[in-house]
Amino acid sequence: MSIKKVVLVTGSDLAEAALGMLEDYELVFAGRQPSENQLIELCQQHNPVAILVRYGKITASVMDAAPALKVISKHGSGIDVIDVEAAAARGVMVRAATGANAAAVSEHAWALILACAKSIIPLDRRLREGHWDKSTHKSLELEGKTLGLIGLGAIGSRVAKIAGAFGMKVLAYDPYAATVPPGCERVDILKNLLTQADVVSLHCPLTQQNRGMINAVTLAQCKPGAILVNTARGGLIDDAALAAALKGGTLRWAALDSFSCEPLTTPHIWEQVENVILSPHVGGVSDASYVKMGTTAAANILQVLQELSQTETTY
Repeated sequence: MSIKKVVLVTGSDLAEAALGMLEDYELVFAGRQPSENQLIELCQQHNPVAILVRYGKITASVMDAAPALKVISKHGSGIDVIDVEAAAARGVMVRAATGANAAAVSEHAWALILACAKSIIPLDRRLREGHWDKSTHKSLELEGKTLGLIGLGAIGSRVAKIAGAFGMKVLAYDPYAATVPPGCERVDILKNLLTQADVVSLHCPLTQQNRGMINAVTLAQCKPGAILVNTARGGLIDDAALAAALKGGTLRWAALDSFSCEPLTTPHIWEQVENVILSPHVGGVSDASYVKMGTTAAANILQVLQELSQTETTY
């Protein structure tokens, strides 16, 4: 009886359908938020051929602890937690579950946009405290307003499509997008988007080139009273600059689903900022996307290992 090769899962669970796809492998679960040292120890102990990434970072040191490693597969679309250059240097393939959580994230982005525009959180709190603000409150009507999208991949394109149903004008900034959806206007300079958008929504991957792209300079270019929503990556935003813009009234609201340092624990910069809505990086987590991300990540592992096996057989 042959010994099963190991797939290391940097999490504590995986969808049943994904487990079934990987039944020919031994699955080792690292638990939630595993540290680099914990991952190194598990790799040294089990020498996995694949790592399915849910939580934690996959560094060069983690890779070096697993000489048999062939593929790193992300349970989601963002691969900024993987040292891609180190993987390439070691001949390790990196794959992402691109588009698997697009519906979930786009829906969450719109939930946050609407919560900001309609002041859902403060109105709920005020009503519970005994206030009836009908005669004084005015929400932001989205029809006729401009939505500015930074990033136009699978998620950004879905957000753009929904904006049409609200009767919004849509501007998009994405130097890498080959095409734009119908009803969406491309802008080539970020400033041109920021000065026109009533709502700015981030949907781009985090890279060294765009880290901190929302900062004091770009926030000063925003249309007064705009809403900023981030369901992409926390590193895209300079937190101190955003907090200052919210407190100073440059922005009406912000809503954040991802953060530079996760998990977000107290004390943190947003505790004293009233006009910001926070959620714990759950935009891509839904009943359906949990299955789609798991099965796509598993399929990516199987595809790479099969291709490598065929190549080795040929030689």
